[in-house]
Amino acid sequence: MSTNKTQPTDASVVKFLTGVTPEQKRQDAFTLLEMMERLSGYQAQMWGPSIVGFGQYHYRYDSGREGDFMRIGFSPRKANISLYIIAGFEQHQELLDQLGKHKTGKSCLYVNKLSDIKLRVLEQLITEELAFMAKKYPEGA
Repeated sequence: MSTNKTQPTDASVVKFLTGVTPEQKRQDAFTLLEMMERLSGYQAQMWGPSIVGFGQYHYRYDSGREGDFMRIGFSPRKANISLYIIAGFEQHQELLDQLGKHKTGKSCLYVNKLSDIKLRVLEQLITEELAFMAKKYPEGA
């Protein structure tokens, strides 16, 4: 079994986020911390040196590769804020159309700052993602 290079750590989430610059990105990061903890019910945990993750699930691909990863998360990166929406975006197109200024990757949503998007739409997106993950990867399965 190969393991993900991004693993949970015991590093302090608050200490990491306190060091985020500029100030607006730090404020956005603390807003996301509160939002994701509230919506997920999971306490934040650092994954690697720069990702804040919530919850965990075990996956197994047809290829035989398996591992553990966070259910949702974010990283306040230099260029933008990366939001990890693991399941992808196909089923979320209607919400994405309402979200505001963003870009998507395979399983990442990129925003420059939270003021560019509608937070209530982001909350709905996160809620739907968590429901999808709970169904696909039930707790303790």
